[in-house]
Amino acid sequence: MFLCVLKENKSNWVAHAALAAGLVLAIAVSGWLGPFSAACTSLRQDTLRLHVQANSNSEEDQALKLMVRDEVLKTAQTLFAGLPDQQAALKTAKTHLDDFQQAAERVVHEQGSDQAVRVHVTNMYFPTTAYEDFTLPAGRYDALRVELGAHAGRNWFCVLYPALCLSAAQPAEYPQAAQQEILENSQGYEVRFAALEAVERLEEWLHEN
Repeated sequence: MFLCVLKENKSNWVAHAALAAGLVLAIAVSGWLGPFSAACTSLRQDTLRLHVQANSNSEEDQALKLMVRDEVLKTAQTLFAGLPDQQAALKTAKTHLDDFQQAAERVVHEQGSDQAVRVHVTNMYFPTTAYEDFTLPAGRYDALRVELGAHAGRNWFCVLYPALCLSAAQPAEYPQAAQQEILENSQGYEVRFAALEAVERLEEWLHEN
C-alpha cells in the first residue's frame, strides 16, 4: 500500500511539474508572439466557421458529407449575403438553423440514408488550419456545426464569415488590417502559428481539466 501511495504521489508530482513547465512555456511564448497573438485573438472573434463531420470514414459517408456541405453552402450563400459583421452572421446562423437542418436532411434522404442530422451553433476548438490560399490560427471559434450520424469520421471546415467559402456573397475580408495581414501572408507566419497552437492546446487542456 505504501508503495502505491509513493507511485501516486510521484505521478501527481510529475503531472504538476509538467503543468508548471507548460505554463512557464506558454507565458514565454505568449510574450514572444506579442501583437501576432493579439491579432489572432481578434481574428477568431471576427470569424464564423462551418464544420461538417461525417458519420464515419467510409467512402460512402465521406461522399455524403461533401454533398451535405455543398447544400449547406448553397443555403448560406443567400442567407449570409451583405452581412456587416460576425455578430450579424452568428445571429443569422442561429435564426436559420432550421433552414440548414432541412437542407442537410434533404440531401441525406435523397441519398437513401437514415443517418441522423444535427445542426447547431457552438464555440469549439480548431487546430491550425491551412487552406489553399490562407491559414487560420488554432483556438476557439464560433461555428455552425453539422453532425451526421455518429459524427465519428473525418470532418470538413471552412469560413462562413468573412465569406471565404462564399465567393459571391460578400467581400471576404476582415475588418482590421492586422487580421487581413495574417490571412494574406500566412506562409510568413508558420513558426508563429505552431507556437501559438502549442499555447492554445495547453489552454484547451486546462479548460477541459
